[in-house]
Amino acid sequence: MIYHCYFIIYLYFNTLMIVKHEKKGGIDVYYVKKNISDAGMEKHKHQFVTPSLIDIIINDDTDVYTDDNRLLLKFRKGKLSKEKIDTFYENMIDFARTTSTNRRLTSGLKTKSRSKKAKTDKDIAAMTNIVGYFDSLGPSQKMLLKKHGVKLNPAVRETRFNMLYPEKFKKLIPLIREIDTYYEKIVPDHYKRQHRKAKQTYFKIADTAFTTVTTNVNYKTTIHTDRGDDAEGFGNLVVIERGKYTGGETCFPQYGVGVNVRTGDVLFMDVHEWHGNLPIHLENKDAVRLSIVCYLRHRLWQKTRGKTKKFMKKHIATYRRLHELNNANKPSSNKGGGESKDHSVGEFLLGAEKGMLY
Repeated sequence: MIYHCYFIIYLYFNTLMIVKHEKKGGIDVYYVKKNISDAGMEKHKHQFVTPSLIDIIINDDTDVYTDDNRLLLKFRKGKLSKEKIDTFYENMIDFARTTSTNRRLTSGLKTKSRSKKAKTDKDIAAMTNIVGYFDSLGPSQKMLLKKHGVKLNPAVRETRFNMLYPEKFKKLIPLIREIDTYYEKIVPDHYKRQHRKAKQTYFKIADTAFTTVTTNVNYKTTIHTDRGDDAEGFGNLVVIERGKYTGGETCFPQYGVGVNVRTGDVLFMDVHEWHGNLPIHLENKDAVRLSIVCYLRHRLWQKTRGKTKKFMKKHIATYRRLHELNNANKPSSNKGGGESKDHSVGEFLLGAEKGMLY
């Protein structure tokens, strides 16, 4: 009888690929090995995560390491301030609902192609947007620069949200700072390396280690690895929920591990490992899962490190004046709510940010 019990336990842990499990200071600590080989993961690339790939869903404070002692994730429950969460949501949600087709592969497409056929048959619109600063210009922006004989060097910019809604942007910063604080506390070594770089540029969000934030609303991503962020840093994910839904867990299918991130929680994770999220099932039509990812754009740091604050302000002012030249007499719109800006500028910037992969 005892033999059978041990055999069942062995099979259970072998299936989960859990090498070791212990408790340290009230935190579950797991060491896991790969369920799927690296070659096998290539076959799952840009496919959606299915429940069959996930053996365990984490709901409590947990650290997970690979069997060669690399940190995979650290998850903490209920750390973030409700007031800061609510303020962020109120000032971001209208803009965050803007749809685009800029994340084609993580939306489930097999190709980046933008042929006429691809646009009509394969584009998948998703509510995914960026805030802060970015390290490249879109085709429309390049054309306008050329038209007015303006050179923007380096080719970096503030995002559309910053430009159109500066007061709203300021109100996002308290939550971003709180995420930054927990980053420093929970993953100090990675934070130190990333923050050292952030201090070398003024193209960043306040005094944090982040240059950029990506927001997603009810967005199911395919299995992918992140690119464009700082390789020496560590990724993070925060979720704000409104209404009721199930699913949406952030998963590492190669290791069979998923994490149920909810309002107030913070997840730090190795975004250069294969990850994606399970399907989101809305229990009421208005339910919202707003996910927030803060990071440092590596190329942005490379292009702007050592530039002075005066340079940054002049660079941003040049960029803004350029857009004021673009059909300034067209009627205004107020899609983001609260602050009103020139309609043509908003449409121009929207066109520029659509089509960008980030």
